Amino acid sequence: MSTWLEEVELSHGNVKLVPLKSSHKEALLTAASDGKLWDLWYTWVPSEKDIDAFFDIAESQRANKIGLPFVVVDIKTNIVLGTTRYLNVDSQNKRLEIGSTWYAQSSQRTGINTTCKYLLLQHAFEKLNCNAVEFRTNWFNYKSRNAILRIGAKQDGVLRSHRMDANGVLRDTVVFSMLNIEWPTVKKSLEYEMNKYN
Repeated sequence: MSTWLEEVELSHGNVKLVPLKSSHKEALLTAASDGKLWDLWYTWVPSEKDIDAFFDIAESQRANKIGLPFVVVDIKTNIVLGTTRYLNVDSQNKRLEIGSTWYAQSSQRTGINTTCKYLLLQHAFEKLNCNAVEFRTNWFNYKSRNAILRIGAKQDGVLRSHRMDANGVLRDTVVFSMLNIEWPTVKKSLEYEMNKYN
């Protein structure tokens, strides 16, 4: 099972997910500066001061086979729009989480997230044969919570006082999941949504 999660490039329509590399650092900072995403208190989007820590964590997860980080690329322009990843990978039980996702403000509500989730879920269920895929977000990240529900995940519950951020603020984490038996219906729904943007 140690090779269950391998680096892969995924694409559909105008979106490509490419394994995160150190060479993407400046492009990701540019994407994050579109909307000054690092100002969002309830999530972590790196700024120039902590971009190295962001890459260190991503590389550690990849090296330990518990994560696989991607950059989101617009195929037409080759511009990096944001990032997403598989994380909390449990190869023995064929489960993983999709998270650490953010996009430049100008790419939000454009169908980019729908396509990214489609690609990641399709790979997870159809290639990795996952039993379940999880999503987690801060209780106060209403935009993220609604986006997770829109793609077809179900809310499992709330982990109260689950984590503490760098400033010592406790976070309640909302947990969602999707099961492999739900994927065919979710896939049809996502394909319907993606067709609206084509």
